[in-house]
Amino acid sequence: MLGLPPSASGFVSGLLSGLGWIASTILLLNAAMWLLQPGMVFYPTRVLDATPADWGLTFEEVELTARDGTRLHGWFIPHPDATHTLLFFHGNAGNISHRGDSIAIFHRLGLSALIIDYRGYGRSSGRPSEAGIYLDALAARDHLVEVRGVDPASILIFGRSLGASVAADLASRVSSAGVILESGFSSARDMARHLYPGLHRVLYLRFDFDAAERLSRVRSPVLVLHSPDDEIVPYALGRKLFEAAREPRRFVDLRGDHNSGFFASQPDYERSLAAFIGSLEPSQPPETSDESARNR
Repeated sequence: MLGLPPSASGFVSGLLSGLGWIASTILLLNAAMWLLQPGMVFYPTRVLDATPADWGLTFEEVELTARDGTRLHGWFIPHPDATHTLLFFHGNAGNISHRGDSIAIFHRLGLSALIIDYRGYGRSSGRPSEAGIYLDALAARDHLVEVRGVDPASILIFGRSLGASVAADLASRVSSAGVILESGFSSARDMARHLYPGLHRVLYLRFDFDAAERLSRVRSPVLVLHSPDDEIVPYALGRKLFEAAREPRRFVDLRGDHNSGFFASQPDYERSLAAFIGSLEPSQPPETSDESARNR
């Protein structure tokens, strides 16, 4: 009867035991990460601390319904001499009441603006999810086109931080005048590689947020802005996002950290936006119809 010598048998047994422990640890880690990931991505605030009236701007309350029935809240801030209408998607924390400085800049640039809270943020119902906030973006765009009669070729899609992923996804589905992505990242996998080097290879991610892949399908002009001093989203991921874009495209270096780079970079920041907006022409039709894109 054949068998292993005691020393070899003990080695194999120890090896199998070690592999089992590693596998169990990975499974437990992924189970914990599965539960924790939404709280690591979304930081909604329910209470609105201000309205555009507090910023000296006229506005209209906007109530929307996403395609899955989720009720959304936002503000439309008109400009009497608007050249374009901005569709504003904010980052993963706070709510629309914390974007006054940015809205004021775009208003000075002659844009009307629609800013909405994603589901679970501010006065919007529901709970945030990746698929859900993409639906929220579509609802906001539909409101501009179908309710307010805004020409799709005059809509400028803007997203900051996590909002850059939302903006890229929307821009890949519908036509627009142009796309502005500020302090965004290329994908959730790339962010995981930055935050958990090595460990990212065995982590199961609930979120994709592959902004780079979406941006590669966008046919409108693209402006990407990012600061080398960004302490949250690495500059390299902003560059990777830019490299995924088709021409015509522009990249602008900001100064300062992740949350205040746009403010620290003044007046160059505003001048860069003005130059991009001034260069825009009506965009080409999307590669697929809006309706077919929404059903993907």
